[in-house]
Amino acid sequence: MMMVSAVMAVRDEIGWIERAVTSVLEQDAPGVDLEVLVVDGGSTDGTREVLQELSARDPRLRVLDNPHGLTPHAFNTGLRESTADYVCILGSHASYDRDYVRVCLEELERTGATGCSGRVILEPAGDSLAAQLSAWTLGSPFASSGRSFRTAPQGFADTIPYPVFRRQPLVELGGYNERLARNQDNDMNQRLRAAGHRLYLTWRTSCRYRAQPGPRELMRYAYRNGYWNFLTVRENRRAMRLRHFMPLLFVACVLLLGLAALAAVALGDGTLAAVLALLAAAGVGLHLAAGLAEGIRTAWRARRPGPLLLPACILGFHASYGAGTLAALLGLRRREPRQGQGQAHREPQLAELGERLRDHRVTDHHDEQAAGEDRLRGHPGSPPP
Repeated sequence: MMMVSAVMAVRDEIGWIERAVTSVLEQDAPGVDLEVLVVDGGSTDGTREVLQELSARDPRLRVLDNPHGLTPHAFNTGLRESTADYVCILGSHASYDRDYVRVCLEELERTGATGCSGRVILEPAGDSLAAQLSAWTLGSPFASSGRSFRTAPQGFADTIPYPVFRRQPLVELGGYNERLARNQDNDMNQRLRAAGHRLYLTWRTSCRYRAQPGPRELMRYAYRNGYWNFLTVRENRRAMRLRHFMPLLFVACVLLLGLAALAAVALGDGTLAAVLALLAAAGVGLHLAAGLAEGIRTAWRARRPGPLLLPACILGFHASYGAGTLAALLGLRRREPRQGQGQAHREPQLAELGERLRDHRVTDHHDEQAAGEDRLRGHPGSPPP
């Protein structure tokens, strides 16, 4: 009997948790002894009660505590508690095909890879146009790039979402980097590849990810991701790709051209100011034109006119993403309005981690790896100093 542990990090996910956990418990995987470890970061919205009810009905579900409240600590808690040969690192905003675990295990054996995940199918969070626009934006190759896990083709990949891993390599690498409140998956995937392991994305199975409920939430999501991209590079410069910084390049160019135009006006050079302003407008115009092409293609496939609003959504997505990276680059402390379930509780911890990462850079990754492995094999500890 093959033992598999599914690890899921949660905090205040009352709207998603039952669907996600149930889809894992209902996996059709003959010959697999599956346990589900849900690591709760201190939910106060009823998530814990839902988990306790599910656990009472199915003893394969165990609810663990994550006093740190952050995702990498949750994943490492699951790795410590697991004694299985394979571990699934899953998200609570997705539901999984009944054959997800079985197919990923089969692909691991077939390809010899260390990690495998299925295709991500984006679902809108509701029937409203706002929810549809959010899902269309995330699913757009122009918005997310053709190499994003949301749009990537089947085959060996740089990064995989919601993976099934051989557990031992993760233990040998010391688990997830607890300094990275976000992008800890990119960091882990890069460290695995650097150690000679391969990752595989299969289209034989899939999971369904619910996108943000509207453009406003999507822009906040983009800003946070952009912000943490720079901090992640400070921690592990190989964890992110050039595509992650293209929005920063776009935002910086438009801002610099705009500021230069204002400076030209102040100096009395109207001609130069006009040229610079036209260049900035041309950059935005080209972006909108590319977004319109994407919107027309999506509208044709969807047989509805809503995607024609994608140019504005994709522009806002890239602008927010780039602004987040620029804010981190300039050392600006991230301040965001409260949003969604559990986010307000995480903000102080995220801000503190951001401040620490801006002032700290790992210089001896070998010592860090050894310390992380000892910490993972032993008992829960504090983030590395």
